[in-house]
Amino acid sequence: MKKRTIKKQLALALPLFILSLMTINSFGQPFFKSHPSINPFQYEIVKEETFDHAAVSSAHALASMVGAAIMQDGGNAFDAAIAVQFSLAVVYPQAGNIGGGGFMLARRANGKLIGIDYREAAPANASRDMYLDEKGNPFPLKSTRGASASGIPGSVAGMISIHAYAKLPFAKLIEPAIELAEFGFVISESEAKGLNANRNNFIKYSSAPSAFTKKEKWKAGDTLIQTELALTLKRIQEKGAAGFYEGPTADYIVNEMSHSGGMITLEDLKKYTPKIRKPIEFDYKDHHIISFAPPSSGGILIAQMMKMIAPFDIEKLGHNTVESVSLMVEAQRRAYADRAEHMGDPDFWKVPIKTLISDDYSKQRMSDYLPGIKGSSTSTIAGQIHESEQTTHFSVIDKKGNMVAITTTLNDSYGNKTIVAGAGFILNNEMDDFSIKPGVPNMYGAIGGEANSIQAGKRMLSSMTPTLVTFNNKPYLTIGTPGGTTIPNQVYEGLIDIIDFKKSLKQAIDGPRFHHQWIPDAIGIETGFPEATENALKAMGYSISKRGQFGRMDGVQISSNGKRIAAGDKRGDDSVAGY
Repeated sequence: MKKRTIKKQLALALPLFILSLMTINSFGQPFFKSHPSINPFQYEIVKEETFDHAAVSSAHALASMVGAAIMQDGGNAFDAAIAVQFSLAVVYPQAGNIGGGGFMLARRANGKLIGIDYREAAPANASRDMYLDEKGNPFPLKSTRGASASGIPGSVAGMISIHAYAKLPFAKLIEPAIELAEFGFVISESEAKGLNANRNNFIKYSSAPSAFTKKEKWKAGDTLIQTELALTLKRIQEKGAAGFYEGPTADYIVNEMSHSGGMITLEDLKKYTPKIRKPIEFDYKDHHIISFAPPSSGGILIAQMMKMIAPFDIEKLGHNTVESVSLMVEAQRRAYADRAEHMGDPDFWKVPIKTLISDDYSKQRMSDYLPGIKGSSTSTIAGQIHESEQTTHFSVIDKKGNMVAITTTLNDSYGNKTIVAGAGFILNNEMDDFSIKPGVPNMYGAIGGEANSIQAGKRMLSSMTPTLVTFNNKPYLTIGTPGGTTIPNQVYEGLIDIIDFKKSLKQAIDGPRFHHQWIPDAIGIETGFPEATENALKAMGYSISKRGQFGRMDGVQISSNGKRIAAGDKRGDDSVAGY
């Protein structure tokens, strides 16, 4: 039986609702006219459902429904992914984007793996100490706010590169996003709060007014129309990469740079290209895990952490008990220490991947672990190796068994708060993901060193962890989440919940999370974390930091009977769709 939970229903007042339906059917909206079941002015949020053929789970109901419709129209998981990415750029502007970047990890039905890195890159004029004053101290906010914080966007080039694996014309895949931008959609309460909270920053860090700012406060049920963004998407629809990285859109981006010290040039944009990365692969208790390689730290981190705990009978220790959590935390401590020392863009820094994810190295890293004894981030440093908070994730599995996991980001919520005048989209603040100075934490508290220092053309280290799992060499699971440096830990904990503790996908996604990243030496726990475990960890000497919810995990799983089980995180407006 299908399980369908409706979180909320969004609708305009009746007269405006009727007018919206007339608009859809009367004017140039070919996609929504041919898919009347998807109504941008009245839609439901579905948290969990099982489908016969194909499914999508993403941060927004409309994006998920668009992806499912594309597959029902004959597209595959890659077609759906492209349509979802562009739709999220419209309906989920705090993280969905064309002004940011991301990673796509896929396993085709024939078993072939694909990793596409469309992460942002440092402009040609970027330099190691660009965010430091004459005394060597970081400039406040320069790497996080305004055009000065922006790396070269990669999302558009990424979608165009993914199209090589799709079936439908690119123009068809971007059309839903164009219509959502041009004719609008109703926003939820959480979206209204986000726009209101960032209004002053949008005004301060942008050179001109935008669709996101108005005199009155936004409220749930308001219609957001993004005319400039629609025109930008149409240029991409007509000219592909040249519609973004050259011509009017490129000019708009470069003009915006002058408002707040940005460095991106026309030449930077024209030269940007995605890169193919060989995925990280490892086995864990009869499951084959596939995740993303550097410049993502995520794949290495989950491989290290899962291998560190593999020798222990964690199922016997119990779910979220002090015994299992302390074991998992000590693996987190050691892996994140290695992240700070050894990981960066592999085109600029030799990342010792083979050693980091080896069984022998994992045993070595846990050799000083003592059950029941708290570790220390002062004594735990990176291993010695010698060898030649806002992002969004979506998951797709189609009827053939193609699996796609994409994590894409602007870095902070609404990126650097700069809306490109004339083009209508938000720029990223990914330059803060570099180590702007060794030992100085970024906005997520992550420490970095020379491996992740700023260099022209270099891609900043990321925590994004799009992940796939196969079982008996058959497609089984695609999963991922936003959440800054908490991302690898969320995926790690979710996989352990599913594989070891036999939790359902929805239970694993919704369960309370914990996070340790070496420095600071504290465990962050969510509301709802077991109080008995919290008290026992404190008794062991752990510092506990209570925090709000983090992450919004989305996943699709194939059941033993071949059904597609899709689940969206309870923490946001995440929603699933399929057929």
